[in-house]
Amino acid sequence: MSLLDNKIAVVTASTRGIGRACALKLAAEGAKVYIAARSAERSRELIDTVEKEGGHAAYVRFDAADKATYAGCIREVVEREGRIDILVNNYGSTDVKRDFDVANTAFDDMQDIVMDNLRSVYETSQAAMAAMKDTGGLAIVNIASVGGVFPDLSREAYGLAKAAIIRLSKDIALQGARQGVRCNVVCPGCIATDAVAKNMTEDFVKAFLTTIPLNRLGEPEDIANAVLFYASDMSAYVTGGVMEVSGGTGIGSPMYPLYQMMDARG
Repeated sequence: MSLLDNKIAVVTASTRGIGRACALKLAAEGAKVYIAARSAERSRELIDTVEKEGGHAAYVRFDAADKATYAGCIREVVEREGRIDILVNNYGSTDVKRDFDVANTAFDDMQDIVMDNLRSVYETSQAAMAAMKDTGGLAIVNIASVGGVFPDLSREAYGLAKAAIIRLSKDIALQGARQGVRCNVVCPGCIATDAVAKNMTEDFVKAFLTTIPLNRLGEPEDIANAVLFYASDMSAYVTGGVMEVSGGTGIGSPMYPLYQMMDARG
């Protein structure tokens, strides 16, 4: 028996990177996974992959540019299946041309980016909580970031959004506990997705690795494993949790990166 047999799961923004890895992982453990994404064509490719591996998946429209699809995708799944058991809020984004530090990020740009990230989590969670009142328990797993835990020199709006998602998740956990809702957060560090690979030079990666005690970038599978833990009964007595999956980023002395650089130079 698999960990998620007969469960109905929704994973937002799940056609690539972390979302794709989460969808594949949940399906491999027996859940029927709804690929909540904008592109039906790209979703079809992922659904075919799931089905070839013996799993079950289907498409539901989730488009960050169409806010009605946030709650709408949840309602559609509930109409089809009669319930939702697992919600993985993976969508997140920023605009590097507008998201700088506090001194240089316009308030309107900051507000747009924060609300873009936060609203998708808020409205999907709200709709899922409303739908499960008469259908049993609900596990919500929100993907935040270590950028919401540690201050940074840039991406102010993105960091604020992820910090807000951590707080929102704890509120959901507290407020929904007596109704059978569990809500937990996974905070990825630097994950080797295609998008990251395109934007990081070899020299930057070498320098960045001096800050990571485990000395490697994460893989989407690392995040998917954490999501599986929170989505399944392995974490039946865990709610309001925040799991940093970041190779140990931030646990050492502030001097840790400098020590690594000095050691590398011999």
